[in-house]
Amino acid sequence: MATEPADPQDPRHPIATIWRIVQFEAAHRLPHVAPGHKCGRLHGHSYTCEVYVRGRINDAGWVMDFADIQVAVEPLRAQLDHHYLNEVEGLENPTSENLARWIWARLQASLPGLCAVVIRETCTSGCRYEGPLSDGPSAA
Repeated sequence: MATEPADPQDPRHPIATIWRIVQFEAAHRLPHVAPGHKCGRLHGHSYTCEVYVRGRINDAGWVMDFADIQVAVEPLRAQLDHHYLNEVEGLENPTSENLARWIWARLQASLPGLCAVVIRETCTSGCRYEGPLSDGPSAA
């Protein structure tokens, strides 16, 4: 028998979204921009990555231990920190969108409830990735 989705207003099924922030420094260039575009030149960022997990609040009073998110993210942070992103397999075109998708793909199996990956490459620019579309028309 299928269960109904938990109602976040129902006190018997409290739901919360938690997050962990990691930071890394990396260089990149965007190979598919117009000639002369500033992002086509080699440059670097102080990236901030926010990993969001949504789930039921358990009897201990939490969705999961923040340390569990850190353990899942740390190998990826180490792979990216102080590296040239274009040389990382799967990041040959390291836009914020592609970086968020790359991280999502590597965390999805180890973080049940993963609901978003946010990449901030500057204090004013970034991407929030919430996973692939499962239904409906694809974006054009």
